[in-house]
Amino acid sequence: MNQEARKPMTRAIVIGANSSIAQSIIEQLLADSTVEQLIAISRKKTPDLLSKFGSKLRWICCDYSEEAIKEVCGNLNASEKDFSHVFICNGLLHTEQITPEKRLEDIGAEKLQAILHTNTIVPMLWLANLAPLLKSKVDCSVAVFSARVGSIEDNRSGGWYAYRASKSALNMLIKTTSIEFSRRAPNVKLIAFHPGTTDTQLSKPFQRNVPEDKLFTPKFVARSLLEIMENLDRESGAEFLDWAGKPISW
Repeated sequence: MNQEARKPMTRAIVIGANSSIAQSIIEQLLADSTVEQLIAISRKKTPDLLSKFGSKLRWICCDYSEEAIKEVCGNLNASEKDFSHVFICNGLLHTEQITPEKRLEDIGAEKLQAILHTNTIVPMLWLANLAPLLKSKVDCSVAVFSARVGSIEDNRSGGWYAYRASKSALNMLIKTTSIEFSRRAPNVKLIAFHPGTTDTQLSKPFQRNVPEDKLFTPKFVARSLLEIMENLDRESGAEFLDWAGKPISW
């Protein structure tokens, strides 16, 4: 076969790789014979996935501090190139100490800072430090996990102040980054992705009133996202899309 006619091998990065959706993305990508290598990044490794996929999967541990993110991206920049897919899956909605606010009086500085740091600052640190690595002749699609509640226009129920604000800020930063990438790295296509309510630890406390057909499995969401990324309009700027590929108002 003519070498130029062959489909280029896919290389991908999955950040926040220990989340349920991220692990489904990893499994589905690495089951594809066109995928040459996937780099997973998280605080801890997942031995089962490493043993299952061997050398196709490279796992990097990172504590998500600014210094650690710079170091990881610097090392990748020196040794890796031509990535076609990047998934930034970091996200925080609640902890034992933090729950979404139902009223103004529930707002606290530490809660706001924690949510904004994980949902807004960390993804942007990855985008900023990955930028030199993603610029190439290879089309690269970057999905950053957002949420419909981050839509200012779509906010009809109020509440969830910190989470809404963190995702709204993230969306603005994604859109702004795409404008700069159109000049510096026109091969890169950015999307803010809303996975819907997925059956994960993040959504467990909030699933009671979700219709059965609107509570998705991580496998379904991963498959939907991969299909969306294969059919993006690369001539448009950043897009805010849901799990079905439908646009959401910024």
